[in-house]
Amino acid sequence: MQAPATNPAPMSPFHLAFPVHDLAAARRFYGGTLGCPEGRSSEEWIDFNFYGHQIVAHLAPSETGTAQRNAVDGHGVPVRHFGIVLPMAEFDALAERLKSQGIEFIIEPYLRFQGQPGEQATMFFLDPSGNAIEIKAFADITRLFAK
Repeated sequence: MQAPATNPAPMSPFHLAFPVHDLAAARRFYGGTLGCPEGRSSEEWIDFNFYGHQIVAHLAPSETGTAQRNAVDGHGVPVRHFGIVLPMAEFDALAERLKSQGIEFIIEPYLRFQGQPGEQATMFFLDPSGNAIEIKAFADITRLFAK
């Protein structure tokens, strides 16, 4: 198996489908709180544009709930989570916007690996159905996979 290129072509959007207990609550959270434009929808699912990626909230109340957490840097990080890597200024603006909207963080915004190759800002919070979201930022995005 060949290793991936270090300078790949422009990234293709990913697609992620996840369960929610209530589509109206998902619409308010992803569309309103996070500002994700809505795409197609039905009575059972809603597409959202999550920073150029397609995420789909599927109505499946029995599949929602709290994810197991693992210890990372003294925090309980939800094992099952998704998110996005933003430029640092955009991360900071989003963190302030979420704080002003009263979002309860699982892990408050903070800086990890300070002064090390993988230095990054991170924050974790839940959607109304308990799906964990991580937002990250790197001062130098070329260090995304640095060891």
